[in-house]
Amino acid sequence: MFIRHQQIILAIVLLLVGAPCALAQESPAPPAPPQTPADSSSSKPVTRSRAPVGFLVHGTVFDQVGYAVPGAELHVRRTGEKKFHWSTYANSRGEFAMRVPPGNQYEVVVQSKGFSDATQPVNAADGLDEQSLVFRMEPITGRKK
Repeated sequence: MFIRHQQIILAIVLLLVGAPCALAQESPAPPAPPQTPADSSSSKPVTRSRAPVGFLVHGTVFDQVGYAVPGAELHVRRTGEKKFHWSTYANSRGEFAMRVPPGNQYEVVVQSKGFSDATQPVNAADGLDEQSLVFRMEPITGRKK
C-alpha cells in the first residue's frame, strides 16, 4: 500500500512539473501583421501631405500702447473685391491665424470697438507658405455727445 501511495504522489508530481514544460514547448502561431493601405489591392497610391493646404496669415493685434486687443475681428478679402470671404477673431493675447488659398493678393481688415479700422496687404502669390502681420490699432478720437 505504501508503494501505491508513492506511485500516486510521483504521478501527481510528474503531472504538475511536466505540465508547464509541455505547455511551454507549444508556442501559439504569431499573429498576422496588420494590413497597411499600401498592402491593399487598390491601385491608387497612398499620398500623405505633411503641411495643410493653404497660405497661413497670422499675427497679433495691439493697441497704441502695446497691449493686446482681444476679440478684435479680422476679415480677409481678395484685393479689389468688396466682399469678405474669411473671418476670425483675435484670442485673449491678441493673436490670430487663418488659412487662405495661395496664389492671390489679399487685404486683411481689423475692426475693434473704440479703434479705427486697420488694413494691411498680404501677398500669397510670392511662393511663401505664410505671412506674419502686426496691427497697431489707433483709438477713435472725437467727442462723445
